[in-house]
Amino acid sequence: MPKEKASEIRFLEGPQSRWEDFKFTIKVALEFVKGFRALHFAGPCVTIFGSARFKEDHEYYVLTQKLSGQIARLGFTILTGGGPGIMEAANRGAKEVGGRSVGCNIVLPHEQYPNPYLDKWVNIRYFFVRKTLLVKYSYAFVVMPGGFGTLDEFFEALTLIQTQMIKAFPIIVFCKEFHKELMDYVEKLIVAGTISPVDLELVLLTDSIEEAVEHIKTNSIDQFGLKYAEPKPTKWLFEKKFF
Repeated sequence: MPKEKASEIRFLEGPQSRWEDFKFTIKVALEFVKGFRALHFAGPCVTIFGSARFKEDHEYYVLTQKLSGQIARLGFTILTGGGPGIMEAANRGAKEVGGRSVGCNIVLPHEQYPNPYLDKWVNIRYFFVRKTLLVKYSYAFVVMPGGFGTLDEFFEALTLIQTQMIKAFPIIVFCKEFHKELMDYVEKLIVAGTISPVDLELVLLTDSIEEAVEHIKTNSIDQFGLKYAEPKPTKWLFEKKFF
């Protein structure tokens, strides 16, 4: 096939409206400010990712509830997407042991409402803003069984740590059987040379609550020198006590 000249190519119309781009930029900035103000005093968090579709009688819901309670006992605030399913189970587990429970709820066309086990939450319009907030306040990530959204959040956090855009916070993938094919695929990436063998060390795959809790204690509390303290709101910024 003969090589086409640039002058022979018909290009599609663009760019988009600068005014619309500017308005979108302002909306995004305001979303970030709203999220930062809402979660500033959340304290060091552990974010738990997982499906919104599991009901309270499901084994993954019950497991998440137990795991979250044990993590909350370490002094971490449990942070989730604020919705039902695994998110609700995580927030519920924290509340049941007297821990702190917060959420970044996404505003969807079919209305995802904040679950009833949140001490505080913020409604966010854009998924990428929500993901940034979930990462910003977290010292560890727990990946429970989920769908596309959970995988998106998992690989987002993993990529940021791999590329050293954020610190080497621990990532725990829970439920070996559920995630077997996923981790097999990650092994395939190592064989293909698209990731390094050392990248696999960024993830702990386990079924043990005790192992997960100890991993967080060693690689979050001990590694980053986290200490127990009472946050003090700044009056001139009209901040209030978080809890």
